[in-house]
Amino acid sequence: MDNTSQSKKYAVSRVLYIIEAALEYFIAISVGTVYLAKITASIGLSDAVTGILTAFVSLGCGFQVIALFISHKKPVKWWVTLGHVVSQSLFALLYFVPLLNVGRAVKISLLIVSLISAQIIHNAINSPKINWCMSLVDNDKRGRFTANKEIVSLLSGMIFTYTLGFVMDKYATKTAFIICGVMVFVLMGLHTLTLIFTKEKQEKAEKVNVSKSISELIRNKTLIKIIGLFVLWNIASAITMSFTGAYQDGTLGFSTTYASIVIIISSVARAVFSRPIGKFADKHSFGKMLYICFALESVAFMINIFTVPSNGKVMYMAFYIIYAVGQAGINSSIVNLAYDYVPSHQKTGAVALVNTFSGFAGFFTTLLVSPLVDRIQKNGNKLFGINMYSQQLMSTFSTLIVIGILVYLALVINKIPCEKKINKQQEENVPELEEI
Repeated sequence: MDNTSQSKKYAVSRVLYIIEAALEYFIAISVGTVYLAKITASIGLSDAVTGILTAFVSLGCGFQVIALFISHKKPVKWWVTLGHVVSQSLFALLYFVPLLNVGRAVKISLLIVSLISAQIIHNAINSPKINWCMSLVDNDKRGRFTANKEIVSLLSGMIFTYTLGFVMDKYATKTAFIICGVMVFVLMGLHTLTLIFTKEKQEKAEKVNVSKSISELIRNKTLIKIIGLFVLWNIASAITMSFTGAYQDGTLGFSTTYASIVIIISSVARAVFSRPIGKFADKHSFGKMLYICFALESVAFMINIFTVPSNGKVMYMAFYIIYAVGQAGINSSIVNLAYDYVPSHQKTGAVALVNTFSGFAGFFTTLLVSPLVDRIQKNGNKLFGINMYSQQLMSTFSTLIVIGILVYLALVINKIPCEKKINKQQEENVPELEEI
């Protein structure tokens, strides 16, 4: 089958992948940042603890290493679909935990167990799902395809975000939580249908020596350099972003509707820049694209250093818009850098390892700085006698680390020759490897 026929065969599946990504994004919004902060606030958890729970997203990413043990089981479609049903059902249940007629300690335990279990399952199946769906995309169109996928998620996500914020502000807490929980269950059903009807390339299951595969990945010096890049980024991001939900809800005093408006406007900005950034990456490389993205992130964190309640609505909006635009390229680059620099048979494992190390780095960074956040707040927003909100100090740390990332990009990542041609030769010599 030629490339044109192959492309047409999976055209509907690529559209379904775009819809699947949007539905998954809606669910992520529902249990992220300010919405999770509403749930935790309803059972009386502090900002520091809420920050740690928010960082469970990073901790969950750390469990993508599980993909190395299961990704060879073909077809992946049935167990990836089942895994999503379980994880998304657990996400929906988060909204019902505060409504249970049980003690506070039980509610906290149920919230933590449900959240971490959902994140672990979601991330264990994430790399195999990405490899399954991205295998349906032409190799020279990955940048534009991921940009289009993101644009659809962001634009449709704006409507969903505003709806979620409206429900939270319009209705009493109990009613709002019930509505939101039911919404997540409905989204789970629709998401399941997109996976069921997405085609999968037929491949034979192979016996895989997991220890040998991990050993090969760890010995891949290029992959180690890529892991280092995203470990640094997750540290920089976690230091600040793990506490933004509680910061908006508590210190800055945003209504849920205004917090939703911030997300909506930033989503528009991210959508506008997403495709040009994707085209730039296809033309020049994802490594060079990251110069632009991380430069934007450094500016965003600098702005957030000066964000306080008196100017919060303006400054936080500026911070989040610029941060979102930078994310337009960073999110897709984890997969695409691995696809550019790693041999075809290592792609799923490479993405899993990158997310594993960077995920754990983000989570444990949050654990490390949470006591400092708590201390500043308990001292009346002072550190060593200096008036300072915790978010200002965290943003300072993030800014310095991102500047270090820009140096790392220049001295390490962009010194690596792109191996697309090498990978192509390897695929020609090894017929059983999957073509992307």
